[in-house]
Amino acid sequence: MRILPILAALLLAGCSAAPAPTADYVLTYASPYPPSHPFGLADQEWMRWVTDKSGGRIAFRPYWSGALLSSDMSMEEIRHGIADIGLITPIYSRGGAHLLRGQAAFYGGIRDIPDQVAVYDCLAARFPQFGRETEGLHVLAVQGGNFPGILTRTRPVRTLADLRGLRLRAQSDAIDILKQLGADPVNMPMGEVYSALAKGVIDGVVAPADTIRSLHFAEVARHFTALRFSRGAYPARAMSDRAWRRLPADLQAVLTAGKPVWEGALNTQLLKAEAAGVDYGRREGIRFYALPPQEQRAFDVLYNKDARAQAVRLRSVGIDALPIYDAAQRLIAAGPIRCSKEDAR
Repeated sequence: MRILPILAALLLAGCSAAPAPTADYVLTYASPYPPSHPFGLADQEWMRWVTDKSGGRIAFRPYWSGALLSSDMSMEEIRHGIADIGLITPIYSRGGAHLLRGQAAFYGGIRDIPDQVAVYDCLAARFPQFGRETEGLHVLAVQGGNFPGILTRTRPVRTLADLRGLRLRAQSDAIDILKQLGADPVNMPMGEVYSALAKGVIDGVVAPADTIRSLHFAEVARHFTALRFSRGAYPARAMSDRAWRRLPADLQAVLTAGKPVWEGALNTQLLKAEAAGVDYGRREGIRFYALPPQEQRAFDVLYNKDARAQAVRLRSVGIDALPIYDAAQRLIAAGPIRCSKEDAR
């Protein structure tokens, strides 16, 4: 466990709003993002809902901006009780989340954020490996996201050929396809990207348009290209099993009922942030580009081919992910996402 963040949190505790004195259970919540970020706004909406539905028996003591949690060790930190509940990022995990990271690439053709979450829920219900990788955690919300494009400092991307030679921060599921297109992708926590862009360490970032405003990227980049990466969902808010077991059954039921509330709040905030990011970017002089349709179609073919290859490669760590990839693609192709009886086992 990391000592400095814990000490920092203790020092900050006096600055946190005091929970309602009548609360039977005061739960700590930790996030690497500030309360003003779209994630933080959705988190606070969920906290208010839980406090209300619990009749004031649950209150929260939040710690924001990385006071308690890191991006790459958040799952372990929640498991070990650094906070009762927190924002987890399995896509940045250093180990033990191979499927959770890889399956985010299996969603080629997905239509929107609710469908991302619905497909994830179906897959997690059907395939035990999802549960093995979240052992010790009780997942309270699954998070989809706005579809990433490419934000660059100085060089616009108008065709796939323009990616050649660009050093881009990208999520793990996009690394290989970007390499195939001649880019030089790197994976780093989003919190480090602003500095890397400002210093010219990277040329750009694969990220949704909401980051232009929420992460202040308009200060360090000039061009945004709507190259659609069909990202998937992943478990993003979780409670330690030890903290979960301390709650009586009726309050556990409140948290369970809050899953769609939290996910709906995230969806709303992400869509608002995307629109605000585009509007803000235009005012700040960012130039926006639409990739030609034939270029997007070519990218989609490469994306799904690479995603299938990633599923096959997971065999090297003992995970048979190809049936998971196939199941995701069947769910997406079928139209409205509905888990089959086999999915719900």
